[in-house]
Parts: sequence; structure tokens; C-alpha cells
Amino acid sequence: MAWVLLLVSGLLETVWAIALSASQGFSRLWPSVVFVVALVLSMAGLALALRTIPVGTGYAVWVGIGAVGTAVVGMAWQGDGVSVARVLCLLLIVSGIVGLKLLH
Repeated sequence: MAWVLLLVSGLLETVWAIALSASQGFSRLWPSVVFVVALVLSMAGLALALRTIPVGTGYAVWVGIGAVGTAVVGMAWQGDGVSVARVLCLLLIVSGIVGLKLLH
């Protein structure tokens, strides 16, 4: 259950990162609200997951999920550049996440 919670928390990290960008420096209300709610839920989920998952593994997986998710959303819907090198680098992060899970 802790791993599912960690996965969801990592996905919420993607949500708050995208909302933070959309808030334009907290000048837009609804993206700012989404940012705060997603941030609190993401941190709470991480905190709960870290009850049973070692902090180094849990934090690295959480950050990795959020980073990959944010990069994918940026490339798919926000006009960030897509290249073979970027995709390969993201796949390296994913392989690290999988490796940490398998070694836990």
C-alpha cells in the first residue's frame, strides 16, 4: 500500500508543478489553489509512505515520478521540446525508479 501511495504522491507532484507554472507567480487564483491542494496531498502521501519505505528510496522515487511526469506533460501539452536524447534521459530516470523499487 505504501508504494501505491508513493506513486499517487509522485503524480500529485506533477500536478502541483504544472499548476505552479500555470499560476504565473500566484497571480491566477485557480491554478494557485490547485497548486496548494496538490502540494499538501503530495507531501502528506509522501510522509505516510515513508513510514514503511526508507527515506532515501522513497524520496528518490517520489522526485523521479514527479520529474518524469512534469517533463512528459511539458513535452506533450505545453510545447517543451522533444528529442531522442530527452526521452532517453527520462527513460534512465524511470529505470532508476524501477531499480529502487526492485531493490527495496
